[in-house]
Amino acid sequence: MRYVAAYLLASLSGKEPTADSIRNILSSVGIDVDEDRLTKVTSELKGKDINEVIAEGQSKLASVPTGGVAVASGGGGGATAAEAPAEEKKEEKKEEEDEESDEDMGFGLFD
Repeated sequence: MRYVAAYLLASLSGKEPTADSIRNILSSVGIDVDEDRLTKVTSELKGKDINEVIAEGQSKLASVPTGGVAVASGGGGGATAAEAPAEEKKEEKKEEEDEESDEDMGFGLFD
């Protein structure tokens, strides 16, 4: 991941990132460069537009299920499913406040 991050930083210059530019970025923050990983990243991304690579990756990630409300809800029930947890929290908060007010009842155990 750090090699990809260094590649992205090097690409901000507007030039094609090179192994030397990535090596300089990594060494500037005290990371020992693994030449095999560096070669892998540079060879995989060589000649590719980084914006297209990112867009392709985002489209692939869009198909990955995240386990959120959208997956659990079918059709148009997303809004009601999202509102339900908030409603439960309000009820829990009310119950906690009621319990706290009943605990003291005007005197303490050690008074």
